[in-house]
Amino acid sequence: MIMTLMACSSTSAGPLDHREPAIEVKPMSELCVTRGAIEQAAITQPTVRAFAPAASGDAAQLSFTFKGDAQTARALANGQERRQIGLKLRAQDGCNVVYVMWRLDPKPKLDISVKRNPGKRTHEECGAEGYVKVKPLRRPSAPPELISGASHTLRAEIQGDDLYAWIDGTLAWHGRLPDEARSLSGPAGLRTDNLELANLELSAAPHAGTAAACKRGTTTEE
Repeated sequence: MIMTLMACSSTSAGPLDHREPAIEVKPMSELCVTRGAIEQAAITQPTVRAFAPAASGDAAQLSFTFKGDAQTARALANGQERRQIGLKLRAQDGCNVVYVMWRLDPKPKLDISVKRNPGKRTHEECGAEGYVKVKPLRRPSAPPELISGASHTLRAEIQGDDLYAWIDGTLAWHGRLPDEARSLSGPAGLRTDNLELANLELSAAPHAGTAAACKRGTTTEE
């Protein structure tokens, strides 16, 4: 079930005021791929999930070159066949995570949601349950159309209860996360659905403590 969090009575009609990122990020040399494959900084499979074991979870940036649709499409657990690329913040596990997704269908937009399923960890346990969509506080900026061969960056960070997202250095989304997001703790990562990408690089704020364990080839994420 998907719920919608009303951050305010209605989204303000005013445009976003530009804001620079406040959390420094650095390229992550190691990615733990939990589903699909990333080879030579490229994605060709329809479903890819990964995280950076040495990353903290409050800020991340994904740079990529768009190459088009994946040759084989795969539907999500809810039956939708969605084309999207995005960041995972506070990725505690496959059932508890903040998603910042750049969706292509039915038209390009940023979609922010919190997936929260206390006591559950794997896709087998939570499936597509626990999603709360987050409403922006101000009118978001429309993402550019993804054209084959074009390069872009998607960046997001959490400051307090607020989440900010930038596309190609311009603030594109700002909203307030639900209280449930405060209890999430985990690294930053990425997910893609039904897209091919090249020149992939995930940057994040380094984690000060022990790196998260990497369990390659698991099916803990849909």
